[in-house]
Amino acid sequence: MSRSTKPPRVRGSRTGRPIMVLLDLLGRRWSLRILWELRAGALTSRALRAACDDVSPTVLQTRLDELRGAGFLELGDDGYGLTPLGRELLENFLPLHRFADRWSKQVE
Repeated sequence: MSRSTKPPRVRGSRTGRPIMVLLDLLGRRWSLRILWELRAGALTSRALRAACDDVSPTVLQTRLDELRGAGFLELGDDGYGLTPLGRELLENFLPLHRFADRWSKQVE
C-alpha cells in the first residue's frame, strides 16, 4: 500500500493493519462458519445455507461476496469453494480447532 493510499476502514481500527482487517472479516457473523463448511469441498449456495443452519439468504450472499473479495472463496461449476488462500487460512485454524476441543473437555 502506498503512503498516499488510505488504509481500508475496519471496525475497531483506524490503521487498517492487515491483521485487523482479517480479524474484522472473520469476526463477522457466519464468516468462519461458511469457511468451515467448505473445508470438505464446494457447495451450492442452497447447500451452504442449509449447512449453516438456514442463515438468511441476504446475509449469506453478503458474506460470500466479502469472502470472495478477500480471495478466500471462488465460485465454480460445483458452487462455492475455497481458493488456495482459503485452504491456507483454514490450515492455520486447525491448531486452534484442536485447542478448542481440548479446552472444551477441560471446562465440562
